[in-house]
Amino acid sequence: MIELRTPRELDEMKPAGRLVASVLTALREAADVGVNLLELDALAHRMIKDAGAESCYIDYHPSFGASPFGKVLCTSVNDAVLHGLPYDYTLADGDLLSVDFAASLDGWVSDSALSVVVGTPRDEDLRLIETTERALAAGIEQARPGGKLGDISAAIADVCHGAGYRVNTQFGGHGVGRTMHGEPHVPNDGRAGRGLKLREGLVIAIEPWLMAGTDQLVQDADGWTLRSVDGSRGAHSEHTVAVTGDGPLVLTARS
Repeated sequence: MIELRTPRELDEMKPAGRLVASVLTALREAADVGVNLLELDALAHRMIKDAGAESCYIDYHPSFGASPFGKVLCTSVNDAVLHGLPYDYTLADGDLLSVDFAASLDGWVSDSALSVVVGTPRDEDLRLIETTERALAAGIEQARPGGKLGDISAAIADVCHGAGYRVNTQFGGHGVGRTMHGEPHVPNDGRAGRGLKLREGLVIAIEPWLMAGTDQLVQDADGWTLRSVDGSRGAHSEHTVAVTGDGPLVLTARS
């Protein structure tokens, strides 16, 4: 069921968005050569506790997961792009790290992701990240009353295809509210003018993600981490966005 939020409820959702934004900002600053993925997860865990919030991941066990996730972050490195289960890995010079984070505060959820290169960047990695960020901005711009869900999907795909990348539609954006994943599904490719009519109060996570050389995934033995089938690197950008009469409201905007 798709739920629309009142202006009061959108105001109530803002603290969760600010928390998620602040955690991702802290993680972006903390991610560096020599830092362990488990250290990043511990930092996020402390910030959740200090805020009086709850993790959306630690007990999460959807049909595609092998077991409850058990951590509070998704940390995907290099050829991993989605659902990266944090493990005892120390970041090395040039690693491309994607971090996805969702938390619940006062009963409301926000969800966001970013990608960074630690140490010395490669031009192709920066281009991949920048493409996901431009695609995210293009999708957000279409999140306006009276439009269609396909407008968001088509805007994302136009940026990605225009940069020469293929797009996987198996995983994409989704509704956000009292729970992390709800209706509607927001594919990263689609046709403008098609699909659900966008109405004020709709809250969705918009999340373009790309792999440099493929659109096909393979799952790790951990039952969670998804990697590119050809070993090429991946990047991921995401915000929680509300459709309002004043335009798109990015609840997880970072400074």
